[in-house]
Parts: sequence; C-alpha cells; structure tokens
Amino acid sequence: MTPNKNLLNNQISVKQLVLLNRYYKITRFYTFLKGTAYKGGVVIFIFVLLLLGLNYFVLDINLLLNNLVEAYSPQIIFSFFLLSETVLGLVPPEVFIAWASKSVTPWPFLFILATMSYVGGVIAYFIGTRLFLIPTLRNYIENKVAKHIVNLKKWGSLFVVIGAISPIPHSMVSMASGLIRYNFKYYLLWSLFRYLRFFIYALVIFQFF
Repeated sequence: MTPNKNLLNNQISVKQLVLLNRYYKITRFYTFLKGTAYKGGVVIFIFVLLLLGLNYFVLDINLLLNNLVEAYSPQIIFSFFLLSETVLGLVPPEVFIAWASKSVTPWPFLFILATMSYVGGVIAYFIGTRLFLIPTLRNYIENKVAKHIVNLKKWGSLFVVIGAISPIPHSMVSMASGLIRYNFKYYLLWSLFRYLRFFIYALVIFQFF
C-alpha cells in the first residue's frame, strides 16, 4: 500500500471517529454512561452498607450465609440463580456473590455464578426471539423493556456491554436483544463482559463476608 493510500485511510478513520463521537453526543450516550456508572457505584455501596447494617443491628449475616451454605446444596443455589438471571433478574447477583464468599472454593463458585448469569442471558435472548408466538406476552415484555429496545437500536453492542457490567438487569437487555433480533454472535461476544462484572463486584464483597 502506498503512503498516499495510508494517509487517506488514516483520514477516513479519523473522520469516522469524529462522526461517531458526534453521534454519541447527540444521542446522549456519554450522559447515559456516566449516570449508569454512578448508579453502579451507588448500588454496590448501598448493598454492602445495608448488609453491614443488618449484620451489626439486626442479624448475623455471616451466620445466615453459612447456614445457607450448609442447608442448601450448591446445585440448588446455582439452579435458582439461573432461573433468576433468565426471568428478568428476580434476585440481585450480589446476594449470590456474598453466598459464594462463604463456600469452600469462593472463586470457582464465583466463576460458576458468572457462567450461570451468562447462560441465563442466552436463554432470555432466545425467549425474546420466540415471544411473537404469544402476542399478549410479547406486548407485556415489550412494554417492560421498551427503554432497553430504544437504547439497543441507538447504541448496539455498546449497550449490550453496559447491560452486562452495570446494575441494569442483564436478562432484560438479553430479552430485548432477542426481541429485535440483534446479531446473536455479537450478543454472545459482548455479553462476555458479564464475567468482568462478577469479578469486580467480588473484589469488594469478598472483603466483607
């Protein structure tokens, strides 16, 4: 490739970046990203603070978590978590991360939880693709995830990443992806950031429990 062609390609790339940056500004992506990051920090702070408060003034959280470990097999907990991560995020993942901290092998359990969350998202994606078979349910789900559908159409892969690492229910973003038939290969790729979320949250939660 000649130097002139290299220069032309570089100019095109810079122009594309400028246009992309302008698009994100117009669609308020940066504002949304800042707000989501702030909410994520607040959520984990409140969660840890709440558990510590309950632990000191109401009940022994560590004892409760230990009882859960003893009373229920990991298979039951993992199965319930998979259901939760498939059906619109019934229980916050932080609860299960705290449970994993009390297991004999916290980090392998955390990896399994992250995998269950990832698989739950995939199931939610396919549920979204099949909702046209039940019009009433489709209308209900579309209303439930309408905001996520709009954001997916605006930001595509970046919104899938945000849904994977932020407090936004991953299953809702996954179901919305299925509803609009977002490219499944890209969905699988960008949803891998779900593992990063679990790792970051575990670094904080494992310090307290």
